[in-house]
Amino acid sequence: MAGGAPAARSAQGGSAQNGQGTRPAGAGGPARETAPTARGTGGAAAFTLEVTDQTFMTEVMDRSQSVPVVIDFWAEWCDPCRQLSPVMESLAAEFGGRFLLAQIDIDANPQVAAAFRVQSLPAVFAVLRGQPLPLFQGAQPEAQVRAVLTELLRVATANGVTGRVDGAPVDEDGAGPVEEPLPPLHQAAYDAIERDDLDGAVAAYEQALRESPADIMAKVGLAQVQLMRRTRDVDPIGARAAAAAKPDDIDAQLLVADLDLLGGHVADAFHRLVELVRRTAGEDRNQARTRLVELFEVIGPDDPRVVKARGALASALF
Repeated sequence: MAGGAPAARSAQGGSAQNGQGTRPAGAGGPARETAPTARGTGGAAAFTLEVTDQTFMTEVMDRSQSVPVVIDFWAEWCDPCRQLSPVMESLAAEFGGRFLLAQIDIDANPQVAAAFRVQSLPAVFAVLRGQPLPLFQGAQPEAQVRAVLTELLRVATANGVTGRVDGAPVDEDGAGPVEEPLPPLHQAAYDAIERDDLDGAVAAYEQALRESPADIMAKVGLAQVQLMRRTRDVDPIGARAAAAAKPDDIDAQLLVADLDLLGGHVADAFHRLVELVRRTAGEDRNQARTRLVELFEVIGPDDPRVVKARGALASALF
């Protein structure tokens, strides 16, 4: 691995390219210290929260242990943010508290924005059990955002993050909303992930692709599970030290690219692998190229960072 009438964000100039906002000269200002407040109106207000540098740990990191948190980074000067925000707030209400939408103004809260290395707006991340997951950048169509959020909730369920936002309505029998059943092999993959059987999940997704090579969700699921399997039990500090000491060690560089992506530093992961392709040859080059393509699947082909990295890869290869 998307209508209501949310509070409008006033624009103070700005431009949009590929659905992303570019900071105009002079934008920004001193950080505000405000308590979290709901920005959405109607049903969205119960599931949408304005988060600051000061409240981030409590409202995002702590709550992500039990409830998926989706972060919408925005700024007043960002026109595409005003396109995406109604979509995000509407979907927060539609999903009825299965995730918390945290909205963060990057100008007022530069510390969090810096920690997530936000480079263009809007930028959307998720946090599960304190771990950041990049979702997408730029204003996306509602259907595509809904699909991303649906997949996020499946991943959250597989990882035991199944809580709901306080005050979210539930069915009369106390159960949450009924999801449509997954195809058998997809269900087998999720069941395997819940058992911490990543090999079993890989096998299920691979079988799904053998039966239906065009199964996009199986491709994405396979790439995600392979990433989880490669980074399981890895010491990040040791891995980064090894890569720094041996810049030509292909395995060390591939592992750090995986860790970068898993930590939300998508552009860094892509840049590392593109440069590895550029300076290697033969099997080493093929390994770097293959891994980069696998990571493209994790992020999604339409993400602007993937589009940019594909161009850089082509330049490195030819």
